[in-house]
Amino acid sequence: MKIKIIFATVLLGFAISANAQKRIKITELPEASQDFLKKHFSYTTVEVVKKDAEHGEKGYEVILKDGTEVEFWKDGSYREVDGGKKPIPTAFIPAAVKDYVAKNYPNEKITHIDYGHKDLDVDLTNKIDLEFTKEGKLLKGKKE
Repeated sequence: MKIKIIFATVLLGFAISANAQKRIKITELPEASQDFLKKHFSYTTVEVVKKDAEHGEKGYEVILKDGTEVEFWKDGSYREVDGGKKPIPTAFIPAAVKDYVAKNYPNEKITHIDYGHKDLDVDLTNKIDLEFTKEGKLLKGKKE
């Protein structure tokens, strides 16, 4: 009986996770998301596109061939760009954030940016984690 309960629980877990992320075609992304990818990531190709219901927020997740992951809000605006350990393009990052990083960490590059509901989180190649207001004012900086 225990095995049947465990098996049923595992199947339920798979069903829930399958509903949370559904693969879609790139053409099913909002136009703003498609334009963002064309403008800032034309040097690589899209591997996977998913409709994502993570944390109760409906949005989209895109994994690029170079390993970069881009998440979009349901309206198509970008929410997060994660290059892992490699630098990401910065043209879409607020000027105040780019200027702060260039002035205070001239030898470092931005590898991750995440728009939360209240703030902006930025990670650098040296594993420094910076937190800004959405307007680009530094809230705090710390080493991971």
